[in-house]
Amino acid sequence: MTEQERNERIQRSRELLRWSGEYYESDQKLLRKQPPLVKEADGGKVLALPKNFEDLPMEHDFVKIINNRRSNRVFTDGDMDLLTLSFLLWAQQGVKGIRGNNYATLRTVPSAGARHPFECYPLILHVSGLKPGLYHYLALTHELELIKEIDPDDPSFADQVVRSVNGQKWVQKANVIFYYSIIPYRGEWRYAFNAHRVMMIDAGHVTENLYLACSALNLGTCAIAAMDTETASGLFSLDGEEEYIFYCAPVGTVSAENEDAEQAFYAFLKK
Repeated sequence: MTEQERNERIQRSRELLRWSGEYYESDQKLLRKQPPLVKEADGGKVLALPKNFEDLPMEHDFVKIINNRRSNRVFTDGDMDLLTLSFLLWAQQGVKGIRGNNYATLRTVPSAGARHPFECYPLILHVSGLKPGLYHYLALTHELELIKEIDPDDPSFADQVVRSVNGQKWVQKANVIFYYSIIPYRGEWRYAFNAHRVMMIDAGHVTENLYLACSALNLGTCAIAAMDTETASGLFSLDGEEEYIFYCAPVGTVSAENEDAEQAFYAFLKK
């Protein structure tokens, strides 16, 4: 890529950040059929998730939760149970109610026009009470659908996971990796060509709630945008056009004893 080509691509990307002031008619204004609020189960085994979150050993001092929020890339192989996983899913995508006649979901995170264009696909590696596998979070009913059981120790599968995050091997020690897909038309139906700007903003809302939930539970996470979209989408057999993976966040147990290993990720700053 030449410098000119690079600069042209930067300029095109900058345009994404601008809200267009021009008049347009979205599919919503044209009274075209609204896309489904969520992606339904696809025939896999469905597991109801617990919601007795008051039983979790959680920090309740909000100032401390915010102050302790950080990115972690070193995990300790500690235990994670089903209730903890359930809370993490609910915190980032849980549905609290329905607005209108199935017009929109009200969730634990904000979304432009309440469109919530994301689906969450947990890759369960080490969670007690769950078989390792590829899952789909059914937000409306707070359930998990099993897509496919996996062997976390299978070298070929592990290689595919690492390729999905552009070679970041540290993700393999997570208890769970939350992969996020985007279904663009959910946002485009309302906002047309302005949708993509606000959908990227909404993605930050999702992972910030995950960060705060992890901070409250003394868990670690680090959101990853450096994705190999084709490989990641292939893990979950997504079509890559109308739905594809674009973001993920591994979560695992952490320890203060690993602080030196955490700091090693920033060694380049000391050179």
